[in-house]
Amino acid sequence: MSTAVDLTAADTVRDYGDTGLLLQFDQPTEVLAWTAALRSAALPGVVDIVPASRTVFLKFAAPGYQVGARRRLATLSVDSERIWGTAPIGPADVLIDVVYDGPDLAAAAAHTGLTVAQVIHAHTATPWLVGFGGSTPGFAYLMGGDPKLQVPRRTESRDAVPAGSVALAGPFSGVYPRRWPGGWQLIGRTDAPLWDLDRPQPALLTPGLSVRFRAV
Repeated sequence: MSTAVDLTAADTVRDYGDTGLLLQFDQPTEVLAWTAALRSAALPGVVDIVPASRTVFLKFAAPGYQVGARRRLATLSVDSERIWGTAPIGPADVLIDVVYDGPDLAAAAAHTGLTVAQVIHAHTATPWLVGFGGSTPGFAYLMGGDPKLQVPRRTESRDAVPAGSVALAGPFSGVYPRRWPGGWQLIGRTDAPLWDLDRPQPALLTPGLSVRFRAV
């Protein structure tokens, strides 16, 4: 049975200067659930909502909105199933075709105890959720995939990872939108346009979307 989960902990909401609030959580799935709830709540004065791995930042248009926002936050709650739920159900919002020939594919298999074919199957069979963005425009941290795919970062980062590289690190997967330094395990590559300024929404992957990978 699901229950309502609210923001009652004293240290959950903290002032961030005089024009922001920082909401702190224990896990990324809480961040996703509360980000959706906050966007639906349309709090007065909020001009931006920025999710991260364990936090959500509320940016206000000017000083003076924090007190009212705190009162409003105290009345909000989310269904526990939105936090503790498993993989998304139904068709994915985004489908990404991948050629699985990355230089770290064999190493990822060794770390997980799976065969290369099983790594590919695990990466494609379970949908992922876009948790938050970071490092460079268009890069998204994908979470909620098959737990067998958790692998460590490389001991040494690469000076330049090719654009379109599909990678794993810890509980996350990601796709490099452009050539960029990085230490994730590279398992494949894609031609999907992760960042395009000619689109109304330049980023292909935004928080809350579900993503499936398809081997080609």
